[in-house]
Amino acid sequence: MPAIARIAVVVGSWLSAGSIAFAAGTIPGISMTQQLDELAKPLGGGKLFLIQAGTTSTPQNCYQDTSLTLAWPNPVTLDAAGRIPQLFCADGNIKIRLTDKNGNQKLVQDNLLIVGPSGGGGGGGTVDPTTILATGDFKDTYDTGVLTGFVRCNGRTVGSAVSGATERANADAQALFQKFWGADPNLVISGGRGASAAADWVANKTLTLPDCKGRVRAALSDMGAPDSGRISTIYFGCTGLILGCVGGSENTTLTASQLPNIISNGVNTVNVQVAGALNVAAVNNAVNDTAGGLVAGSLHFATVTAANWGGNNTLTGTPNISVTSNNTGSQPHRTVQPTILVTTYIKL
Repeated sequence: MPAIARIAVVVGSWLSAGSIAFAAGTIPGISMTQQLDELAKPLGGGKLFLIQAGTTSTPQNCYQDTSLTLAWPNPVTLDAAGRIPQLFCADGNIKIRLTDKNGNQKLVQDNLLIVGPSGGGGGGGTVDPTTILATGDFKDTYDTGVLTGFVRCNGRTVGSAVSGATERANADAQALFQKFWGADPNLVISGGRGASAAADWVANKTLTLPDCKGRVRAALSDMGAPDSGRISTIYFGCTGLILGCVGGSENTTLTASQLPNIISNGVNTVNVQVAGALNVAAVNNAVNDTAGGLVAGSLHFATVTAANWGGNNTLTGTPNISVTSNNTGSQPHRTVQPTILVTTYIKL
């Protein structure tokens, strides 16, 4: 029966904070695990044979170091507790065969994926995109700190160990530096872009990461298909066809021209301006002037009809009646969708 592998070690257990250049991969679920027999007893002194994928027994070395220089014996001998030591292997796939100390076979598995690039100089390379995050992928995490194997999407910089980068200055940032250098020509390179991503990396330049701070991510408006027209420059603030373009705001203020027309169904106060002389011999009580005689200043009345005036009263000039709205715009108002805040990381 196959041994029981305790998959208790995270795939990234071989990543150290800032010291390893990720120059090799490992076998997830095998490296640094304890192996048990069918009775759940540790396989102390067991043997792990490392074999080329697709072959019967052709050996393939794995190593003690990320530089792939210090080879483990093949087979590897498990310790007294049945633990397999840390293994670093070249990119691609590998076959393993596990036996107890007496040579009784417990497990055979072919075409296991080596997780983590081994090309040196900061990585990139062979990763199965269906099983693990690849360089440049986003990851949202309910946390705020530094995450091993990732950088935060915060608009700071990445570069080599001597570049002076503000988010990550380490050799493990090379794959991301070179990927983003080619993917987005608008990302700022310190000192300007050189002949190539590799040349700028060697020159210890820095690359400015995209800035996700306080922003919600959305898909490009085309993505290899015709433009959907769902993101327009006039409303978003920039075209929806450019990678990394940012737009939108958390509030908006309407101008007077953007306010709807006002139609009143109630009682309005109307100011009547008379261009010329208004002679009033006797003012009818309908206009609320109980004193009678000439009205000095503005004459305000509810309704102008013949019933409001005596027989000898005359109204000269042309009345100019207007309705004025005092609306000149609006106060800022919220446009933010219901949102929860997390930290967005980018895979190195």
